[in-house]
Amino acid sequence: MEKYSLEPYEEKDKVSDFRKEEAYLRAKKKVDALVGFYWHFAVYLVVNIFLILLIGLNSDQGFRGFGPYATAVFWGIGLFFHFIGVFGPDFFFGKDWEKRKMKEFMDKEERNWE
Repeated sequence: MEKYSLEPYEEKDKVSDFRKEEAYLRAKKKVDALVGFYWHFAVYLVVNIFLILLIGLNSDQGFRGFGPYATAVFWGIGLFFHFIGVFGPDFFFGKDWEKRKMKEFMDKEERNWE
C-alpha cells in the first residue's frame, strides 16, 4: 500500500503562519510608532508649557517676544516631521484627494456653463 504525503498541506500551513506572523509584526511596528509619537507629543506639551511659563514669568519682557516660545517652535518643527513619519504625507490630503478636487472643480465649471 502506498503512503500519501502531507507535505503540500504542511507547507501551506507554514506559509499561512508566516504571513500571519509577518502581518502581526507590521501591525506591532505601526502601533509602536503611534505610541512613540503620542509620548513625544505629551512630553512636548508638558515641557513647553513649563518652559513658556518659566521664561515668561521670570524675564523682563514677560510673554512678549520670541524668547518664551523659541523652544516650542523649533521642537514643534521636529514634532511635525515625527508626525509625518508616523502618519505619512497622505494624512493631510489622503489618497483620493486629487480625484475629489478634480471632480469638485469640474462640477463647478459645469455649473458655470449652465
